[in-house]
Amino acid sequence: MNTPSAIADQITNAGSVFLGHYSPESVGDYASGTNHTLPTNGYAKMYSGVSLDAFVKKITYQQLSPAGLREIGPHVAVMAAAESLDAHKLAVKVRLEHLEKNANHE
Repeated sequence: MNTPSAIADQITNAGSVFLGHYSPESVGDYASGTNHTLPTNGYAKMYSGVSLDAFVKKITYQQLSPAGLREIGPHVAVMAAAESLDAHKLAVKVRLEHLEKNANHE
């Protein structure tokens, strides 16, 4: 059955989807929450439409334990080397060497 919900489940790239006969795009522009700045020319594969979220500052935090760096550090170094990002590789390498040198003091 081609209900709006069934069709929506098949959509993988869209800035906004207006479902059913009573959901015109103009309602999205003015009232229902999306806005009228939506990605075009295939950009919906990579970008969403502009929303309040586009104007919210976000800060991400990461904190690894010594064990965490030992686990993922070598993989990060390989990826950095593959991209010729030597400083990224060395940032991991020197920390892993420090951990190895001081392993008896943990």
